[in-house]
Amino acid sequence: VQLQASGGGSVQAGGSLRLSCAASGRTWSNYAAGWFRQAPGKEREFVAYISGTGGGTYYADSVKGRFSISRDNAKNTVTLQMNSLKPEDTAVYYCAASFRRYLSGSNYYTGASYDSWGQGTLVTVSS
Repeated sequence: VQLQASGGGSVQAGGSLRLSCAASGRTWSNYAAGWFRQAPGKEREFVAYISGTGGGTYYADSVKGRFSISRDNAKNTVTLQMNSLKPEDTAVYYCAASFRRYLSGSNYYTGASYDSWGQGTLVTVSS
């Protein structure tokens, strides 16, 4: 499956952005999906996960209550709604897909659990 992320941009602290990831290829509901981010000079970190059916979601503690992940399997998309953005949310955001419909235990926040990655979209939050 190929992934194309979009929706990044610049916003002031407290603002909102909506990231989208379009998947091409096979039945999208067969793939769990996630969002990761990498800030300058830092390692890539997990942001959010959603199962193939959309019934299971997990978030990093740093974004819980502010970000929301969803998917539309009819349109082959996964979306990350980001509200109450903070300067520390500044990063390149990547969508990713796993060849498994569900990821369990510690797998959903591990980058190695994902098999396909989008190209990344830059989010810049100014104070």
